[in-house]
Amino acid sequence: MIAITGAAGFIGSCLTGYLNELGETDLLLVDDFSPPAKRPNWVGKKYRRLLEREAFPEWLQGHGSSLRAVVHLGARTDTTLHDETVFRTLNLAYSQALWTACARHEIPLIYASSAATYGDGSLGFEDDHALVSNLQPLNPYGRSKNDFDRWALRQPSAPPRWAGLKFFNVYGPNEAHKQRMASVVYHTFLQIQRTGRMRLFRSHHPDFRDGEQQRDFVFVEDVLRVCRFFLEEEAPSGLYNVGTGRARTFLDLAGAVFRALDLEPRIEF
Repeated sequence: MIAITGAAGFIGSCLTGYLNELGETDLLLVDDFSPPAKRPNWVGKKYRRLLEREAFPEWLQGHGSSLRAVVHLGARTDTTLHDETVFRTLNLAYSQALWTACARHEIPLIYASSAATYGDGSLGFEDDHALVSNLQPLNPYGRSKNDFDRWALRQPSAPPRWAGLKFFNVYGPNEAHKQRMASVVYHTFLQIQRTGRMRLFRSHHPDFRDGEQQRDFVFVEDVLRVCRFFLEEEAPSGLYNVGTGRARTFLDLAGAVFRALDLEPRIEF
């Protein structure tokens, strides 16, 4: 059985559906399943059991032998939230508990790190373990992810195989419930669909003209293929960037959405 945390969320629900399409239904879905907005993400999926997020660490201690992998995608991802306690509890301590249990029961672990660990990018975007302690995330979310990466790399006891996946800017289906924290791609689509135009932020950096700010946007299906790879292959344990490897400007992104909707670009700043 494969356990997926964050299974009612964006990437977790997409991974569940992806594995279902591959014939995999022996799944333990872990999350807070109470929000009505998340219900469409998991209702209709095929799985063995649902388990509430808070119950999973204890369940794992007693039933770890029944799992062949844990894919830990659950986290608090609000980059504008500044309550450090929330991130320490949900992103750091919870992840540490899962790591410890997976190490004890020899369960492979795949977990979601984040490109937010790289901060403003001034130190580069290399997933080199030697550089992790030098990174300077810009918000509590990014710090919590980097703190766990650093903690994991220091542990003398580890799962038999593990991968910390540093997701860049993921977009795709099942993210509507995230509202303001949904992807730039999603919000661009909504704004163009509703108004017929796209208003981009002006650049406040002298090196970038308006609309020329860049991000690496990666489609969720590509992320799912990476997760599948680490579930099936015995790759070296460690941290891995997960993106396209190519940054695109916001102007380019907006133009692509206009083309996808078969509309003439109308972009404002």
